[in-house]
Amino acid sequence: MYSGEPGSGAGKGGGGGGSIREAGGAFGKMEAAREEEYFYRKQKEQLSNLKNHLGKEISFHEDQIKRHEDAIRRHKEKMADLEQKHA
Repeated sequence: MYSGEPGSGAGKGGGGGGSIREAGGAFGKMEAAREEEYFYRKQKEQLSNLKNHLGKEISFHEDQIKRHEDAIRRHKEKMADLEQKHA
């Protein structure tokens, strides 16, 4: 029980996390496992949100690229028309 695992008691790798964790034993280990699960889920949620945000950013920039390419094409067509009229 004094292996330094989270939840195994104060000063044993799991201390300072509240009275249940400081007491150690089964309840301390269970509380440590719940905390680990909470942070795992929180990190998974944050990564999902980041991927979603980056996907939206990519779509936005791809749309901007398309608009700029269309504008370049229109300007080149106008330049070609002007060159034909003045040639």
